[in-house]
Amino acid sequence: QVLLKSDAPTGDVLLDETLRHMKATESAETVQTWIELLTGETWNPFKLQYQLRNVRERIAKALVEKGILTTEKQNFLLFDMTTHPVSNATEKQRLVKKLQESMLERWVNSPQRMDRRTLALLVLAHSSDVLENVFTSLTDDKYDVAMNRTKDLLDMDPEVEAAKARGAEMIWAVLAAFNK
Repeated sequence: QVLLKSDAPTGDVLLDETLRHMKATESAETVQTWIELLTGETWNPFKLQYQLRNVRERIAKALVEKGILTTEKQNFLLFDMTTHPVSNATEKQRLVKKLQESMLERWVNSPQRMDRRTLALLVLAHSSDVLENVFTSLTDDKYDVAMNRTKDLLDMDPEVEAAKARGAEMIWAVLAAFNK
């Protein structure tokens, strides 16, 4: 279950709104429940007040404002659809390189010694089904090494790793929620 340690503002509108929702709950919710609520994937009528509105659009807008994405209209037969292609390929490449290096040159062979932000990025890439794309530019032997290390890491028992983790418990809880 998620217990709120601090409701101090983060400076990010979505995160601050999420903290307000977490603070307002009468009982502690599970990570799985919060993921469903905050992504709008649940239709529980008793929990509707805790849902974030227009999450994808708000995240896309924030990334457009930061210059990471652009906004375009694409025509799909009978209707136009707004899309958000990457406009800052340098930032995307920086993240790809960071993940590649963490699984190859800077491999620490232990999730406890891994940088928490890199571990979180790895879990999010895995949960978004884009992790394999991160390693496609590698040579075959490096690709195999990176994928095997990633598989070993992601196949670890999240509950056991969360118990060992100092400050990365939530990352393991998110992985467990997405693996269900």
